[in-house]
This record gives sequence, structure tokens and C-alpha cells, in this order.
Amino acid sequence: MNLTSGSDGNITYIESEEAKILVDLGLSCRETEQRLKLIGVNPKEISCILVTHEHSDHIKGIDAFSSKYDTPVFAHHEVWYGLDEKLKKVSAMNRKMFDGDKFGFRDLIIHAVKVPHDVPCYAYSIEKNEKKVSILTDLGHTNERILESIRGSNIVYLEANYDEKMLREGKNYPLAIKKRIAGLNGHLSNVESARAILYLVRNGTKQIVLSHMSKENNTPDLAFDFITNILSQYGIIEGENVKIDVATTNIGTIFKIL
Repeated sequence: MNLTSGSDGNITYIESEEAKILVDLGLSCRETEQRLKLIGVNPKEISCILVTHEHSDHIKGIDAFSSKYDTPVFAHHEVWYGLDEKLKKVSAMNRKMFDGDKFGFRDLIIHAVKVPHDVPCYAYSIEKNEKKVSILTDLGHTNERILESIRGSNIVYLEANYDEKMLREGKNYPLAIKKRIAGLNGHLSNVESARAILYLVRNGTKQIVLSHMSKENNTPDLAFDFITNILSQYGIIEGENVKIDVATTNIGTIFKIL
């Protein structure tokens, strides 16, 4: 489930019989504790934190949380290069570096998928008993390799960061930032998100959660309406062929599949 999503912080909570995992921890330790308690989870029970990349909206609370609760922090070795100086309170024992694209953790198989961003960045697919949840945020574009790696996911948390018109016409960002966001290593637009969803639904995905939405360049209603309209043009009807939710800064829907 989504604990928060967007420009100001990102946390996704995944639970199985043997593991309770956070994918990123982009709020303060205190705020994260409060949100976990609201869903009935003791922060001491968190088994590990999976880090996608080094940006502050994904790692803000990791140092304090890991040091307080002795929580292991997993990241690909490419990502750890950017984390070393930012996560100084994470003990040596809890700095879990992995290579490759798959490893086991308790009763789960965790697939790491490299995605294009302006720093080393990895998405995650978390699998058990042929059921899979995938989290893909902070990527400038998708491609066949990325989409194939998450094909067949039961649930996908997928970036729908910006509306192209809002980004183009907005007054708050300089041109250089706009180019970065819209670039191949920036963020995913509503258009690109819809294209990815079309592929995913055709390959069995029944639940999408639009995620990492810009508060400056998108809105939940705009993203939902735009994307569902595109899907309908291809005969895919929201509520019939796929369910689409929108992740916000509030705690989101609980999905049970693992």
C-alpha cells in the first residue's frame, strides 16, 4: 500500500507472512512512525527498507529510522555510491549492497529493475507464489526490457508524474528543469504512463496505482481522466478491464495478494 507519494516524499509498504518492507522512506522518521501505527504496524516490525535511488524524497527518513530500529537498508551497489555520504547513521551491518537483478528475502523474491533516471535508479518487483507487486517511479521512459520485467504483475505502482501541457505552460519551473523532467532520464508523463498501462493490462495486470505525481504539473483528477480516456480508445475500460487508483500524500488503499 501507499503511505505517501509525490514530490514531497515516497513510501510504499509491502507485507507478506514473513516480511514487512518499506520501498523508500521519503518522510521523516517521526511521520513514518505515525503512518505505520495508523495501519497497525509497529515500526520495530519493519524487516528492511529497499531504496530505489538517492534523491531526498525517497530517503529523507532512512538514517533516523534505521539507526533507531536497527533496520537493514538494501540498495543496488550503483545506488550505494550516492547513498554513502547521505546515510551516515545506517550501521555497517545494516548497509546491504546487492548486485544482479534478483535476490531472496525471507519468503519473497525481490527483482531489481534498472530504470532511466538522472542518477542510478532501480524499480522493484516483489514476488511470492507467482503473485507480484511492482513499484516503478522516477523514470524518464519505459522500454521493452523494463515492461517485460514487470509483465504479469498483479499490482503496479506506476509513475504518472506530469501533464505535458501543464509542464510546458507552467510558470514555476525554469526551462532547464522542464527539460530535465521531460527528458529521457527525467520523469514519466501521463502519455507515457498510459502507454505502459496499455501494455501491462494486455499482459494480465488488473490493478494500477498512479504514483509520484507532481504537485506543480499534474493533478489526480487530470491524470486519472487523461489515462482512462486513452485506455478506452483501445477498448480497455477502467472498472471492467482494470482498476486504476491514484496515490497521493495520504495513506492509500490496502491491496492483499501476497
